[in-house]
Amino acid sequence: MNFTNPTLDEIRQLLQTVHSIAVVGLSPNESRPSFGVARGLQGKGYRIIPVRPLVDEVLGEKAYPDLESLPELPDIVDVFRAPEHVPEIVDSCIKLGIKRIWLQDGVINEEAALRAQQAGITVVMDRCMWRDCVHLCGTDA
Repeated sequence: MNFTNPTLDEIRQLLQTVHSIAVVGLSPNESRPSFGVARGLQGKGYRIIPVRPLVDEVLGEKAYPDLESLPELPDIVDVFRAPEHVPEIVDSCIKLGIKRIWLQDGVINEEAALRAQQAGITVVMDRCMWRDCVHLCGTDA
């Protein structure tokens, strides 16, 4: 079975439904794509929850070392990690009961994405959440 992303209408609905985004691999370095995407999403009103070890805070939000350390479940997990790290992130999402995961541009792990889907998780892979937010939701995200 091959992985297929949700339709653009489904992605638009997803972006309009979620409010809190755990950004796994969110860098405090302003020149990194994860920082720019998270800052843009934060500016659209989403609550950003940085998930990155050895960092105390990013974008004015307390950072956590891993998903298991979060005080509450996010509406979605946005992944800025290399593809080889996706299986362990999917494992955490399944274990914690997180229902949505977004793998950013270039973060492709079809096997892990299919496993997440089979566990009932909505998966978007190899797309930019910020770009989709801007193009699909305009100012209404």
